[in-house]
Amino acid sequence: MTELQDPGSVEPDLARSARTSSVPSAGSAGRRVHPAWFVAATGFVALIGAAGFRSVPSVLMDPLHREFGWSHGTIGAAVSLNMVLYGGISPFAAALMDRFGIRRVVAFALLLVAAGSGLTVFMTRPWELIATWGLMVGVGVGSMSMAFVATITGRWFVRHRGLVTGVLTAASATGQLIFLPLISMLAQAHGWRLPSLVVAGAALAVVPLVLLFIRDFPSDVGVRAYGAEPGSAIGVRTPPQGGITRAATVLFRVARKPQFWFLAAGFAVCGASTNGLVGTYFVSAAHDHGMPPTTAASLLATVGVFDVAGTIASGWLTDRMDARYLLIAYYALRGLSLLILPSLLAPETKPSLWVFIVFYGLDWVATVPPTVALCRKFFGDDGPVAFGWAFASHQVGAALAAVGAGIVRDVRGSYDLAWYIAGGLCAIAAVLSGLIRSRSTTARVAVTG
Repeated sequence: MTELQDPGSVEPDLARSARTSSVPSAGSAGRRVHPAWFVAATGFVALIGAAGFRSVPSVLMDPLHREFGWSHGTIGAAVSLNMVLYGGISPFAAALMDRFGIRRVVAFALLLVAAGSGLTVFMTRPWELIATWGLMVGVGVGSMSMAFVATITGRWFVRHRGLVTGVLTAASATGQLIFLPLISMLAQAHGWRLPSLVVAGAALAVVPLVLLFIRDFPSDVGVRAYGAEPGSAIGVRTPPQGGITRAATVLFRVARKPQFWFLAAGFAVCGASTNGLVGTYFVSAAHDHGMPPTTAASLLATVGVFDVAGTIASGWLTDRMDARYLLIAYYALRGLSLLILPSLLAPETKPSLWVFIVFYGLDWVATVPPTVALCRKFFGDDGPVAFGWAFASHQVGAALAAVGAGIVRDVRGSYDLAWYIAGGLCAIAAVLSGLIRSRSTTARVAVTG
């Protein structure tokens, strides 16, 4: 096994005890908690922060408009850039984690978020908002998006890999549930500057945890990946590959395989039917049918609550079932629910609408664990970067749906057609998931001694 390849750091007790333990495998009855769980827990905290940081600009839109007189379109440009970078940076961040290590990339991303958020208190011009909340925070949170999840689970876990993927994915919903009410309350009581400083402080507070508990490979601390068999190459440090250029190299490599396009197209539909459509327009569509906006917003928040449970359950199922069948079920059921949604919207909240809210929450990002698993299965060591590109398509789908549904509302006076189109796209995504071949690609693994 290789030794910890970071001579400039002070090795914590966690790493030292793991190396000296006579029980390196997770499946044995060791006396200490396997380091993989500390890595996963720290990743969960970082992902909670990233989700909250990414959502903050939308809460500060009105306070910024009142103070500076900037148009909502100008402020929205910073939010849009933030959203685009959240998905677009993902494959490059995964490649940089391969080249420089998970710990360095995540720590730098948190520092970038802290700098971007903290510097906003000095801004006086619109371009400064775009440069800070849009560019700096966007790059920072994009470096801690879903490809970060795929990298951690791919290196540190064999047993319970799907479940851990689900838990880490659920951190995105948890982060918004924790941060948005707090940020909104602070903004109303003290203006937008204090929330910006709170975000900066929260990002800085996570950096020591990342430096202390995250290691790049299990072999760095003398253990095997959790649940790995003796002699397994999973979790063994491999030579650094390519840096940022690897993202493009992997894209060219996986683009030759139809499995990637089926997964990416399905994930684009996932983004369109969640963040792009329901997340953006549910409140407005419900209000068109006479429902008070506050009631509709509460229903949407309930979706986020059930999203946590659904994603964790999906991870548990991914450990036990063929991931392709899960995607077929998720997309098909989601499409059916969208087709009947227009008939459920009314001035009052019917029991049938509550059924939709609970179901849609459970299915919101349930697609992530099986998609991560299939990327790992078909693309081997390229899996996290390939998933990063699939996640980029997710955000593109969300952006197109956000624009398209707005146009539908302007032209037709209602969102009904947008729901029907999204339902049809989900049916197509289910078909594409069924076309994915079951044969996997052998992972390219280089073992160092």
